[in-house]
Amino acid sequence: MTQEIIIAGFGGQGVLSMGKILAYSGLMEDKEVSWFPSYGPEQRGGTANVTVILSDQPISSPIINEFDIAIILNQPSMGKFEPTVKPGGILIYDPNGVQHPPTRTDIFIYKIAALDTATMMQNSKAFNMIVLGGLLKICPMVDLAHVMLGLKKSLPERHHKLLPMNEQAIQKGMEIIEEVQRPA
Repeated sequence: MTQEIIIAGFGGQGVLSMGKILAYSGLMEDKEVSWFPSYGPEQRGGTANVTVILSDQPISSPIINEFDIAIILNQPSMGKFEPTVKPGGILIYDPNGVQHPPTRTDIFIYKIAALDTATMMQNSKAFNMIVLGGLLKICPMVDLAHVMLGLKKSLPERHHKLLPMNEQAIQKGMEIIEEVQRPA
């Protein structure tokens, strides 16, 4: 099985990190993996997106134009990537970053109030892990234990004390994701 995923938002939202953690998790499960980041020159506030492909078969190219899953965290990304979700695919968005919700009727649409939840948890850096938890709830493409190992691998050692908080954020994301629409 192959999952072709785009994660898109502003720099500073943890878009690239979320993709890297998914990629590490896939590697630990002996999957074929591609992680292809794209971002503007700004460190924070510019646009950022990452394509992640997880597959049981060799991946022919990391460059794709249609996705099985799109995680969209801001309005500019909604305009750019909503049309690229394959019919029957999945679109996940945070309503705090998206003023105009998706309009397609041929895809599954989920919303996750990750920013509100991160604020309630008093940890804005948990935002991307909440979103990742939501993704894993509706499409468990990698095991949570491997996600935690991938997170440990991607975090500097001085931040390993934050692993339990990140696991809690992933669990919270699994609880709060809401289905908005099924394909017509």
